[in-house]
Amino acid sequence: MAIDLLSIARTGVMASQSQLGVTGNNIANANTEGYNRQTATQATLQSQSLGDSFYGTGTYVSDVKRVYNEFAARELRIGQTSMSAAETTYSKLSELDELYSQIGSMVPNSINDFFASLNSVADLPSDLGIRSNSLSSAEQMAININQMQSQLDNQVKQTNSQIESVTTRVNEISKELANINLELMKGQGDNNEILDKQDALILELSEYAQVNVIPLDTGAKSIMLGGSVMLVSGEVAMSIGVSAGDPFPNEPKLTASISNKTLNVDPSKLGGQLGALFAYRDDTLIPASNELGQLALGVADTFNEMQSSGFDLNGDVGSDIFRDINNPLMATGRAGGYSTNTGNAAMSVNIDDVGALSGSSYELSFTTAGDFELTDTQTGSVTTLTQTGSQLVSGEGFTINIASGAMDVGDKFEIRPTAGAAAGLKVIMTDPKGIAAAGPTLTSATTNSGNTSVSLNSMDSSVTGFQGTATGSSITFTIDTAANTYQAFDSAGASLGPSTSYTGNNINAFGMDFDITSSGTATADSFTFDLAFAEGNNSNAVEMAKLSDVKLMNNGTGTLTSVFENTKLDIGSQTKAAEVRMDSASAIYQQAYDRVQSESGVNLDEEAANLLRFQQSYQAAARIMSTAQTIFDTLLSSVR
Repeated sequence: MAIDLLSIARTGVMASQSQLGVTGNNIANANTEGYNRQTATQATLQSQSLGDSFYGTGTYVSDVKRVYNEFAARELRIGQTSMSAAETTYSKLSELDELYSQIGSMVPNSINDFFASLNSVADLPSDLGIRSNSLSSAEQMAININQMQSQLDNQVKQTNSQIESVTTRVNEISKELANINLELMKGQGDNNEILDKQDALILELSEYAQVNVIPLDTGAKSIMLGGSVMLVSGEVAMSIGVSAGDPFPNEPKLTASISNKTLNVDPSKLGGQLGALFAYRDDTLIPASNELGQLALGVADTFNEMQSSGFDLNGDVGSDIFRDINNPLMATGRAGGYSTNTGNAAMSVNIDDVGALSGSSYELSFTTAGDFELTDTQTGSVTTLTQTGSQLVSGEGFTINIASGAMDVGDKFEIRPTAGAAAGLKVIMTDPKGIAAAGPTLTSATTNSGNTSVSLNSMDSSVTGFQGTATGSSITFTIDTAANTYQAFDSAGASLGPSTSYTGNNINAFGMDFDITSSGTATADSFTFDLAFAEGNNSNAVEMAKLSDVKLMNNGTGTLTSVFENTKLDIGSQTKAAEVRMDSASAIYQQAYDRVQSESGVNLDEEAANLLRFQQSYQAAARIMSTAQTIFDTLLSSVR
């Protein structure tokens, strides 16, 4: 047995050819997204024994592997998830911020225009043209608020549509990964191209949600979303989807389907685009819509109450300018029951005090028999409510009515007191004469102590005992703040009834509702409301115009326009913070990407050097073949 030079040379040529092929493939795929650099591993063939020595018999390519670092890939997926969430949040908030800056600017401008028109009515209270202009300003203000609500509703629909699109793509990826797993489980050895495709799909999946990869002994990979939702298990693909929202159907919830079971998924635990879209809808859009509804309630209630404090041009107590705040068209979506409730209670919400509203949403739960808890979803504060008849008085400016049925222990409702108001706001007054520019004159008796004052809230001419608005009409109240009693007298001084007790600081009698402020020594003081209508009287219009600067909202901390401006500022602040988070997440992602590329990416300079090295190796092996041929020819020549 002799050393086979030709065989050794052949293995060298074949190995070099394989190395050149791998190097060429790397160069060809240098710009292919998701491609991982490959390397060919060479090994020596089994040596042969000749005499007392062992001689090599050549080489061969034992394996072609991907250069792949699982830890670097995992870091890249995490960075991708964070960056995708940050980019989605910033994109959506920027769109909303622009909406509030452009279209939204019409809302406070129209409110200011309405106040300006009321100033004009105060200047010329009997001018029908000015009154008509004021009603037109009110209508434009209502339309602008309606349009802003419509824009927010469109944002919700658009976000819901994006969520559905993402879930559709996630399900497509799920099926593709399951098919790849099946190929890997059937195949012999690793198919680098299939593995690259698998990693590319998993990386894309990490844009939509946090991904956990579980390698299997079969070569396949199981995939979980957010650590809680199994999406791919071997060759089996699960799916996610959306279903009608609970308790509000127009706010779809996320579900996961496994076999014939459907489970609800908490999107806040998923991250990525899905988590960001749900967070944007639930934590930004819905609160913004509720706060716009709070503004609409403030506008309607404030001016309707002021109307009831004055007289219109016909000499009657003023009627509502806007739709009543508890009209069904203003109260759409105030209460929603969860599908898990076992009771059959139906809830409605009545607004009692607009100034006490905060724009928050609440969760009402029936914990034990007769025990109700109201939780503010923004602050987390919990209030225990007591049922009186069919009502639950919250102390937050609204009352919850159990309209029908009964609650079982564990039943829950979501309460949104201001929902629907912005879409339902409408001017219902059609006659400009109906603006109550005039107001009653309040006179304190000269013998009063000066320690007590009263302020009129409203009048109701339909109440028995109301003294009318004819010339000379008046009503006098003698109030004893020490005994908490009052007695009323007509314009002739005749008593309208015996001394009557009152509670708190409010009296509501004979169609007059007013508040009492008392300081110092309690005494009996008298106050006269002159109810006679005078066409040139503008006192109520003046008070209406002053409301632009009065802090009526949020328990006396904000004006009507500040409710909207605060929402606008909050969205601007959120947008700026989202931009900072996006820049940070992008930097972290770039670091992870660079690390992966440094290991798995194709370096053309390195491949060019390898190309030259393997070319020389190929040429050297071919030279051995040439040398072996020459030796063979020499041997043949020597025996001829």
